[in-house]
Amino acid sequence: MNSSDLQKLSQRSRFMRETGIALLFASGILALFLFIPLAPEKIVPAPITIATSTPPDAFAQIPLEAKAAIVYDLALGETLYAKNADAQLPLASLTKLLTVYAALAELSPTTPVTIPAEATRLDGPHAFSVGQIFTLSDLARLTLVASLNDGAAAIAHATALRGNRSQHEALAGAAAALELSQTYAINGSGLDETTAISGGYGSAHDLARLAGALVEKSPSIAAATTRPFTEAVSAGGTSFKVKNTDPMVGTIPRLLLSKTGYTDLAGGNLVLVFDAGINHPIAVVVLGSSVKARFTDGTTLVAAALAHFAGVSSL
Repeated sequence: MNSSDLQKLSQRSRFMRETGIALLFASGILALFLFIPLAPEKIVPAPITIATSTPPDAFAQIPLEAKAAIVYDLALGETLYAKNADAQLPLASLTKLLTVYAALAELSPTTPVTIPAEATRLDGPHAFSVGQIFTLSDLARLTLVASLNDGAAAIAHATALRGNRSQHEALAGAAAALELSQTYAINGSGLDETTAISGGYGSAHDLARLAGALVEKSPSIAAATTRPFTEAVSAGGTSFKVKNTDPMVGTIPRLLLSKTGYTDLAGGNLVLVFDAGINHPIAVVVLGSSVKARFTDGTTLVAAALAHFAGVSSL
């Protein structure tokens, strides 16, 4: 083998070594791609669109004749609807709610109450004679259901005697205990004192809370106001059956209390308490309406309250 052949053989060996090294390097790079996982591609999530909607307002554009009104959630202490709800207005016979509450705060439901002479001289509606005696509970039921002025006067008289103070003071004490800042009564019946002075004043907000307090204090007396009639017997054995002044008591579901009121100064007033669910009382108060419109105003607000809890604009 001459020198030229040796040179060729040396060049061929060097080429093969370089080629082998290149192949090993390439194999190593390939192994990295095959056995080492690639970093995952970062995925940007698409924006999520959440559909939102405003709940329907069941109380929007309610037509009311009343000067003031409220729908008040007694369970939560929240106002659902208000129209001049803090305005102080004449109460008429809604004053009787305060009279009965004041009596129950100081007297037992079984306390005997005598009809005094001055009570029988009041304007109607009235039903009793001087000297007749009833338990407070029976007299309160008759008085609230038929809005009896003589019964309210007798209850206020008995309450004042127990506390050795005037009827006005006794009623003011009850209003203060409930923190009814817009409420005060001159007499127990709510009859106008003069052509310019009412027998009692209060706001729709105060009356809602007062009605709720009476339902809580005496559910049985309140329940009597939800029936078309109620009956009681005096201590002397005289039976009385009186008709409810609210003709729509049978039309409102789960009604807990109803009380009407009307005088020349007050106009038509109405208080309703009904259960919107299980132990969820709602108070509806209408002040300064008319004799007929107080009932349409009241039913309109009750329907709106029920629609509110159903999540619809109307029923």
